[in-house]
Amino acid sequence: MLSRESLEEYRRMTVAERSVLVMEMIRDGQRALLTGPPEIVDRRFELLRRQNDERNRRMLKAIARTKRPEDE
Repeated sequence: MLSRESLEEYRRMTVAERSVLVMEMIRDGQRALLTGPPEIVDRRFELLRRQNDERNRRMLKAIARTKRPEDE
C-alpha cells in the first residue's frame, strides 16, 4: 500500500512523467526477471504464469457471481 504522500506525488505527475516512471520500472524488472541460469529464469516465468492463472480464475469467478439468471 502506498502512503498518502506517494499517492499525492503520483497524482501531481503528468501522464508523460508517469509513463517515464513506468518504462524505467519495466526495464529494471525485465533485467531482474531475465538474469540468472536458464532453470531459474524458467522458474520465475512459471511462477508468473501460475499467479496470472490464479488471478484470472478469481476474476472469472467474481464475474460469474455477478451474472443474473436473465443475463444467460
